[in-house]
Amino acid sequence: MKPTPELLAFFGQNQGKIQAYATLLETAGIERGLIGPKEGDRIWERHIANCIPITTIIKEGVRLADIGSGAGLPGIVIALARPDLKVTLIEPLQRRVDFLNEVVNQLEIPVEVIRGRAETVKRQFEVVTARAVAPLEKLIQISWHMIPRGGHLLAIKGESAAEELSTTKLKKGATAKIHEISRPNLPVARVVEVSKGA
Repeated sequence: MKPTPELLAFFGQNQGKIQAYATLLETAGIERGLIGPKEGDRIWERHIANCIPITTIIKEGVRLADIGSGAGLPGIVIALARPDLKVTLIEPLQRRVDFLNEVVNQLEIPVEVIRGRAETVKRQFEVVTARAVAPLEKLIQISWHMIPRGGHLLAIKGESAAEELSTTKLKKGATAKIHEISRPNLPVARVVEVSKGA
């Protein structure tokens, strides 16, 4: 699938960079086992398009950490669609960290990459994002110390988002809601937002 003009429009001046990133996923990403071998033709529809909706609900100018960033989904997509944000990618596996550093250097984007598990990061970010990392309850456990009061965890989830949220034990003072984000030419996305009380 080739990206549509509508899809590229989300990236403003970074349209060339998101296309370069897609090419890196289709080549080095697959060669190094970061993306499944059958995913090459579905990079845009399955991966990039899936990460765009979350970029529409993040406040301006915040510090954002993408935990378990893997091949950079959604972290790199967020950084390219929202250059106003200060984005940090957190990933424990060295081969993925190497790939992320190469992407950041090749695309020349101001993104920091940290090798480590979320549990060990001693910094705070107004927004923490995650896609396909862990069940919601575990995500809360491993990231809660990184979120200041008034901050948010945004987890990209599938159709079972409501069911997963209903069985998740929230921390004291936390609130949660589901954003069902519908944008023209994009699949409906479900993002669970867990907020830390102010």
